Amino acid sequence: MPQENLCPCGSGKEFDACCGEIIRGTRKASTPEELMRARYSAYAKSEIDFLVDSTHPSKREENDKAELEKWSKNSKWLGLEIMKTEQGGPEDQVGFVEFTASYEDRGVHIDHHEYSEFRRDKGEWFFYDGKIVGEKPFVREEPKIGRNDPCPCGSGKKYKKCCGR
Repeated sequence: MPQENLCPCGSGKEFDACCGEIIRGTRKASTPEELMRARYSAYAKSEIDFLVDSTHPSKREENDKAELEKWSKNSKWLGLEIMKTEQGGPEDQVGFVEFTASYEDRGVHIDHHEYSEFRRDKGEWFFYDGKIVGEKPFVREEPKIGRNDPCPCGSGKKYKKCCGR
């Protein structure tokens, strides 16, 4: 299968048999993850109406179609990685997807890491809200050596007078 026919969501399937069905409205997303994948593909294919329509009705006014279209068309979409999903089953009314969407904007590579909330309304899944996931803080494995502590090399000198120079 030619590369250009593959779905941008990374499923390995042909676009028309994957996210294309959801974007065109011939099939509804059955899970928040499916909707997340379709939304990523919609950004990659500049399907702005789908992005607005797949946003929860209570949040649609927050969308600026012109801005979405500009960002979508001016970015090079590089891939989607789903890290985890929570809830979002057949009986759930809410579901969560943690993902990283990679793209290039004006030559700069960006990994957009987000934890998104999806809500079901009248049996249909909608994107509700997303929170950026920041990098985990650095955690030192060994205890910090103070300037006036004995040097760990065993010289008997203070750290600041030995290896801390």
